[in-house]
Amino acid sequence: MTNPVNASYKNELLRRLNADDLARLEPHFERCALDLRMPLETAGSRIEAIYFLEEGIGSVVAMTSDGKDAEVGLIGLEGMTSSALVMGADYAAHDCYVQFAGNAVRIGVEPFKTILVDSPTLRLFLLRYVHYLHIQASYTALMNARASLEERLARWLLMCDDRIHDKRITITHEFLSVMLGVRRPGVTVGLQVLEGRGLIRSRRGEIVIRDRHGLVAQAAGTYGQPEGEYVRLIGEIARR
Repeated sequence: MTNPVNASYKNELLRRLNADDLARLEPHFERCALDLRMPLETAGSRIEAIYFLEEGIGSVVAMTSDGKDAEVGLIGLEGMTSSALVMGADYAAHDCYVQFAGNAVRIGVEPFKTILVDSPTLRLFLLRYVHYLHIQASYTALMNARASLEERLARWLLMCDDRIHDKRITITHEFLSVMLGVRRPGVTVGLQVLEGRGLIRSRRGEIVIRDRHGLVAQAAGTYGQPEGEYVRLIGEIARR
């Protein structure tokens, strides 16, 4: 495993790339802003770019043919979009769009694929992240099937808190219902429960985390396992 020595980057994968791989990629890098709801991938469409997020959050959202949708993955400064390319696929399986605005380092598909083929180490390193992302998705499926709404809501808020600097999470109840795959009234009730326990403060379009340790307890074991796997596979996320 490589060490986080590339201090000029905030993205944890870029920080840990070995010098040769970073030197190959950097000439093709472009820094870009991530605007709210900006599409990063579109289900069934060819992937056009890879985003290494430095600030903000991207949501991977699956949708059925009749319009039912739910979040199946969360990407922040720990990761990258378009992980299908690492696995040899050219098309996105799900939508991915910006949930919290921020910025990223972007690289086009063709130079990225060429470097994946030429480098003996880049794909092996990024496969560690892809494996973590699969673990995250499997735990999301498990919690959606077995955990209470309050536990799932606590887990989701903790995952957001891991990826943003501000304790204020700007999101509507309607959008949060998509993230959790539940009806909007259920989100309102869940937030009221967490607020009544002093864990958050909920306002229109904004949630403020007041007690992170309390949220961990409220999550009741639904949070932590994938995060621990990230540390094992990639390393500790730098405190900034």
